Amino acid sequence: MSPLLGCIADDVTGASDLASALTNGGMRTELWLDGYQPAVVEPTVDAIVIALKTRSIEADDAVQRSLNALQTLQACGVQQILFKYCSTFDSTDTGNIGPVAEALMEALEAPYTIFCPATPENGRTVYCGQLFANGKLLHRSGMEHHPLNPMTESDLTVVLKRQSQRNVGLIPHPVVTQGAAAIASAFQSHVQQQRPLIVVDAIDEDDLQEIAKAVVTMPLVTSGSGLGAQLPRAYYDAGMLPKRHRATTPPVGRGNALVLAGSCSAATREQVAVWPAEWPSMGLDVAALLRGDLTLSAIADWARDALRDRHALIYSSSSPENVKANQNELGTQRTASALEEVMGGVARAVVADGIQKLLIAGGETSGAVVRAIGLRRFRIGPAICPGVPWMESLDEPRLAIGLKSGNFGDAHFFRSALEMLP
Repeated sequence: MSPLLGCIADDVTGASDLASALTNGGMRTELWLDGYQPAVVEPTVDAIVIALKTRSIEADDAVQRSLNALQTLQACGVQQILFKYCSTFDSTDTGNIGPVAEALMEALEAPYTIFCPATPENGRTVYCGQLFANGKLLHRSGMEHHPLNPMTESDLTVVLKRQSQRNVGLIPHPVVTQGAAAIASAFQSHVQQQRPLIVVDAIDEDDLQEIAKAVVTMPLVTSGSGLGAQLPRAYYDAGMLPKRHRATTPPVGRGNALVLAGSCSAATREQVAVWPAEWPSMGLDVAALLRGDLTLSAIADWARDALRDRHALIYSSSSPENVKANQNELGTQRTASALEEVMGGVARAVVADGIQKLLIAGGETSGAVVRAIGLRRFRIGPAICPGVPWMESLDEPRLAIGLKSGNFGDAHFFRSALEMLP
């Protein structure tokens, strides 16, 4: 039996977030890294999520990589495609959400698609087309200070119009509350009025359940993980998913864990701040890295020594003011590349020494680490917190690994995660 759902995610942590949501909903899910080409897909797999790194690159490149992922999924026989982006819809004015969505529409000959980043479980809601983060308009939520994709506009119809060729419509909340039939009717009304890119309001899980019922037969859906979490139930209710399964077994992984935190979000900075005093930690000085005063070899040696007796943390998380100052002085891309290279290199070194547990905070950092180690395919395990699962690599080296989006998790996320494993 072919997988029911194939997903294209624009970063690694977003992919693991969606894979966790699908798994918790009852779909047996695998996560693949960009470029992985399976010889065969196990008949027990209900959903495949392919993790790209396309959120902040040039739009043309993002489109091509997404189309390549689509071809991989089509070769696996998937029945529906979901394009997953962050619940904060962060992108640039020229891409990449709009261009990728439109390219997928053309490839799938889809007459329309929806845009629904709402993930109420994580405080992301859409009302009157406005995206809110924890009750604040997006452009006043802290996302206006994002180091790569600052979001200074909360109206999703405006954001989407700037980066798309097609017209944009909105299904407001009063229509959504009328249920799936009303939502489906509104889809057709927008198509007739030549507005094929349709933003949909959602403020709670009930809204997402009705939207999921309305989209189960669409060739292409675009959303955050919130809507993805409701699709398994919608498939089951529609008779498309014979049985719902749930992940309960943690991944294999023994010994001490290395935690790498590259995100500068408020949540990750708080998690770093409450890292237990009895566990060693090391903050990275990016200026010293770029001068050559601090080397990858020295950092890896510190990690090896620290991990003999305790879990250990290496972090580059810093305040928005410090990040901006470093970017202005040292260059945004140069700073990011140096930190990604170090985080990936340290992970590769300790894994080669036998470390079996990694916990990574930050989308760019997570992508750098899994690429550096050469991981390509994962089984999704139980959730550490909403949106963050423990995963087990299905190729060598066999690791327990967690990939956390910067804004996810409470203050004690690191400790809670590590206490779940032997």
